[in-house]
Amino acid sequence: MGDHYQTIVDLDANAAEAEPLARRVVDWLVAEGIVLAERTDCVLGLPLGHPPGPLWGRAVHGADADDELWDGLAVHTGRTVFHGWPGGLEAAICPRCSTTTRLVDAACATIDEAWAPFGDAIRTWSATGTAQVRCPACARRVPLRDWAWTDDYFAFAHLGFEFWNWPELTPSFRSRVADLLDGHRTAYVRGKI
Repeated sequence: MGDHYQTIVDLDANAAEAEPLARRVVDWLVAEGIVLAERTDCVLGLPLGHPPGPLWGRAVHGADADDELWDGLAVHTGRTVFHGWPGGLEAAICPRCSTTTRLVDAACATIDEAWAPFGDAIRTWSATGTAQVRCPACARRVPLRDWAWTDDYFAFAHLGFEFWNWPELTPSFRSRVADLLDGHRTAYVRGKI
C-alpha cells in the first residue's frame, strides 16, 4: 500500500518570507481545527509535524465523520526540492516559448540527453538556490524555478505544506491556503512511497 503525500508549495516565497508565512498558515489551520498546534511524530521526513485536528475533514474530499487520520502535516521551510513519486515525470515546459521537452520515452525510461541539463540544474539549485536550464527549442537560459512540469512533478521552493496519508485536498482548501500566502503562485505536488 505505502504512504502518500500531498504538498501545497509556495513558488514565490523567498527564504526570509518562509517562516512568517508558514506560521500564518499553521495558525489558520489550528484555528479552523484542521491540525493541532502541538507537534508530534506524525509525519515522514521530518522529526515532528502537526497531527490532524478534530475538523480535518474540512480540507479534503470524502471524509466520513467516523474516519480517523493518524498522520499529519509536515511544514518545510528552507530550500527544498519538492517532487512527486513514483512516476509522473514526463516533461518540462519552457515558460518562454511553451515548448515541451520530453524527459522519458514511451516505455517510461529516462531520455538521458534531455534529462541531463535538468538533473545538473537540480543539483546546482539544491546547493546554491539558483540554476538555469537552456531550452532546447528557443535556446534561452531559463531559471529552473520558472519551468513548468507535467502534473506539477517538481517544485523548487522555500515553503511547502506536506499532508501525509490524507484523502485528496479540495481545490477550495488549496485556494484558501494560497490566499494566506499573499496570493503567491502555488504548486500541488503529490506522491507515494
